[in-house]
Amino acid sequence: MNERAEISEANKVGHAEPMPHSIEAEQQLLGAILTNNEILDRVSSILKPEHFFEPVHARIFNVCAARIAKNNLASPITVSGFMDDDEGLKELGGGTYLARLAGSAIASFAARDYATMIYDLAIRRELIVLGQDISARAARQVIDEEPKEQIVLAEQALYQLGEEGQSERGFQSFLSAVSTALESANNAYQRDGGLAGISTGLIDLDKKLGGLHKSDLLILAGRPSMGKTSLATNIAFNIAKSYKRGTLSDGSEGTLNGGVVGFYSLEMSADQLAARVLSEASEVPSEQIRRGDMTEAEFRRFVDAAKTLESCPLYIDDTPALPISQLAARARRLKRTHGLDVLIVDYLQLVRPASAKDSRVNEVSEITQGLKAIAKELNIPVIALSQLSRQVESRDDKRPQLSDLRESGSIEQDADVVMFVYREEYYKEREKPGDHELEKMAAWQDEMSQLRGKAEVIIGKQRHGPIGTVDLSFEGKFTRFGNLAKEWQQNSSHDYQ
Repeated sequence: MNERAEISEANKVGHAEPMPHSIEAEQQLLGAILTNNEILDRVSSILKPEHFFEPVHARIFNVCAARIAKNNLASPITVSGFMDDDEGLKELGGGTYLARLAGSAIASFAARDYATMIYDLAIRRELIVLGQDISARAARQVIDEEPKEQIVLAEQALYQLGEEGQSERGFQSFLSAVSTALESANNAYQRDGGLAGISTGLIDLDKKLGGLHKSDLLILAGRPSMGKTSLATNIAFNIAKSYKRGTLSDGSEGTLNGGVVGFYSLEMSADQLAARVLSEASEVPSEQIRRGDMTEAEFRRFVDAAKTLESCPLYIDDTPALPISQLAARARRLKRTHGLDVLIVDYLQLVRPASAKDSRVNEVSEITQGLKAIAKELNIPVIALSQLSRQVESRDDKRPQLSDLRESGSIEQDADVVMFVYREEYYKEREKPGDHELEKMAAWQDEMSQLRGKAEVIIGKQRHGPIGTVDLSFEGKFTRFGNLAKEWQQNSSHDYQ
């Protein structure tokens, strides 16, 4: 068809040859969809509207997909009614053009091959533009744009191109955004427990958060010895051990349950972190593991737990003082090679900014913005641990609050969720009276019996849900947090351990 001859002229990128495309393949595939709506299911996992070279074809594909998703017919007549005001379609003949598309339809068995061809041509076009952009950046000598930074930007664009079939994401239609939200709600409805996000393995925390949501930045803060790292490793272990992969509702391969976890351990070495996870899994106290002081039964449990965990998709990077740009690049690489569903950073203040700033507040601001950008780019939840300032210790009520966050402005602003780990038992232990103060000792022992083995996760901010406190159990010798059985649950407490 020669009505699209002008496209070749309009889409040249500074050289004689037009960008790679096939208008005929797009026309014939759209024609096939308009005559047999079931074909869309076969190609929707490969093809998105942005992969079409001709913008009008992208809009036709979008309308077809929206109607078919609602179990409505997408035919030349019905689609024409939704595109009466489309100037591009009017130029091509309006409803007559849609009828001609249906007339040029390919056989249904060839639809997937045509979809793959259109997708491949779209990737070639993106690569050409991306290559020219990299070349232009390298040729331009700008003081504040170092070559290392250009490499990170190029890698980021190539990652997006490999994952999503596009190197840049501009505006998307509200129709597309609604479809994504609807799919997320449907997945939550179908999933056990009704969680929209990934389960942490802690029932009451999941109820409060709705699981860990994609593209969210979660801050987990606390004073030293409160158990931040322990809670983070518990969550990482729970997610990794329940990992299950299979066919998603859209026909593509993906994570059905749990997930692949990346853990940046900037404070602790990988083997120390592994020992903590093994202590929890084998129920052998972590100090005994460090000393090698185990009975034969305990050592056997330890070895069995290690064998079980070998297949767990938990990846640890213990490189100290990583710059935020390197942290992002390594996360992209992990997702590309092994997959990545949750990223944990222990802890935020040990990450370095990409370049030195005039104040620590500005450095932390760059780091939190970088972590949020990783969450959005990789479409995963990012959990970042954070230290609290010492002002907590000077108050009578030592429960932390948002203002206790170090360099709190940027952390509080960029985070979707801010959680605090608090164990009153820790502080009460340090208030032990002297042995000669019998009355005070009795009262102290009574209070300790109430607090022993309990912890709180205080949700101080949640952008998409309620704030409040979640009670958890804590076993210090195994560095393990767990679900806390309420009084009315005591008879069936085995379900909550």
